[in-house]
Amino acid sequence: MIESKAKGEMMKRMIVHCGPDSTQMALLEDGRLVEYAAESSQKRGLVGSFFKGKVVNVVPGMQAAFVDIGQKKNAFLYIDDLLHPHLEKQPRQKPLISSLLKPGQELVVQVVKDAFGNKGARVTTHYSLPGRWLVYMPTAGYVAVSKKIGLEEERARLRTIGEELRDEEEGLILRTVAENAEPEAIAEDLGMLRERWHHIQRKAEDVRAPSLLHHDLGMLQRLMRDIYSPETDELIMDCREQLEQTTAFLDTMLPGKSPKLMVYGGEEGLFEHYGIRQQLEKDFQRKIWLPGGGYIVWDNTEAMTVIDVNTGRFTGGQTLEETVFQTNMEAAQEIARLVRLRDAGGIIIVDFIDMDREEHQNAVLDMLESSLEGDRTQHHILGWTKLGLLEMTRKRVREENVLLLSE
Repeated sequence: MIESKAKGEMMKRMIVHCGPDSTQMALLEDGRLVEYAAESSQKRGLVGSFFKGKVVNVVPGMQAAFVDIGQKKNAFLYIDDLLHPHLEKQPRQKPLISSLLKPGQELVVQVVKDAFGNKGARVTTHYSLPGRWLVYMPTAGYVAVSKKIGLEEERARLRTIGEELRDEEEGLILRTVAENAEPEAIAEDLGMLRERWHHIQRKAEDVRAPSLLHHDLGMLQRLMRDIYSPETDELIMDCREQLEQTTAFLDTMLPGKSPKLMVYGGEEGLFEHYGIRQQLEKDFQRKIWLPGGGYIVWDNTEAMTVIDVNTGRFTGGQTLEETVFQTNMEAAQEIARLVRLRDAGGIIIVDFIDMDREEHQNAVLDMLESSLEGDRTQHHILGWTKLGLLEMTRKRVREENVLLLSE
């Protein structure tokens, strides 16, 4: 049985299935399925990777440029991704992009959004390299601390450490996992990221555009870097070779720790043993039933995700308003989980069942916000529209998850 951490954080169990053509990961928090990801053996995403690119076309009317990075489609570079990453150091009036870039010009760019459909990848010159304890930004010029670290004394301590460690032009973001981390560990992380940036710069001087300079970590290593806690979290895999590689990676990143890693050797499949396959098949349907008998309908369009809430078979309330309220509260919790699980991005519209009482509307909004606290992807809940729809956005950097259960 999984127990919560002493500090109230969820304990995580990562289940990793290695198939012939892909690797699949399911993340459980206190036994509840909250994330799923799959990575093809032939094709990895490019988010976080660095390229030496060549400007193909500059479009002043769009304040953007198209950059050849050696992929099927040219990458898109917007004016805001060229200006200084610190907002206070940006000019009040944006210059024309044609005054900053010319066709044929070569520059180092980083992918911030994978190619989707007919659109090429989006790239930036606001470079960032994530480590275990911090995100290193070689030209940002400021220190920030994760907003999820609530204690102001700890925030001030980390900010002081960051200011003492960084050079004048460098920027640092101290991550949530850096809470209570030793200054020596943070300094070591920074040193490693600095060296990686210097390697990218040296390689950029030696190669011709378009060229890949640095590929970000694979799916499993990113998870180990970003969210894995060796003191409490478990990693269960059905591939010994992958487990050995992961152990070596963790030993480099967190030397001296004894992570809870194990190889699964049961007769039935790993996802079947933990009930993940059945749960995923339910959660990726268009119609998803709620525990109380209500249901939601999930539709994807090119521009947005639309979610409709219905009472279905639920009749548990004393009045119609109470029935509606309880269904909406269940739906808010489930939608927050499914948004993470499906890795939905862009504009998300939720059509909750109409509620007459303002306190009920506020409670549903609070439930959605609190249920999304564990989401590592940047999101904003904008509130209710005049039509009574709930509007939110979630940063889209990769294509929405597609279920791969054939292996």
